[in-house]
Amino acid sequence: MRARSLSVAAAAAALVLIQPGPAVAADDPSTTVTYTVTSGALTLSVPASAALGSGAPGTQISAPIGPVTVTDDRALLSASWTVTAAETDFTSGASTIPATRATYTTGTVTTTGTITATPTSVTLSNSGQTVVTGSAGVGDNTATWNPTVTVSVPAGAIGGAYTGTLTQSVA
Repeated sequence: MRARSLSVAAAAAALVLIQPGPAVAADDPSTTVTYTVTSGALTLSVPASAALGSGAPGTQISAPIGPVTVTDDRALLSASWTVTAAETDFTSGASTIPATRATYTTGTVTTTGTITATPTSVTLSNSGQTVVTGSAGVGDNTATWNPTVTVSVPAGAIGGAYTGTLTQSVA
């Protein structure tokens, strides 16, 4: 009868196969480990004020108004949100230029986290119009853009400093 020899690799494999793992007895204590992933709110930050500049009747006055940021800290598996913008009529004393003479151009949207942000340029009005939608979000995310507001000043406009209120909201 011939003796067989095992290679080192085969011997190691055989040794691993016969090595028992740690024994777990039915009465060994165990610990249940839990944790909580916190969730927050859906918020929108906007500039407090913006000056578009000046121009003559019959021209357009236009400028970026500053960064607008949606912060979605809800930690959702499937997150979505919509930002709307509404403008009051612009007034200077007794003179009025309708909100519908203004446009809101979103421009480039920069995101963090997982979210698809789709911008839409609109003609402003007194009722909210969708300017950015967020979809296919997962977990926390942000979206930031710097919109440009352009006012087409009517040829018959009366001189003066005109003021309106741009209200942006997220839901």
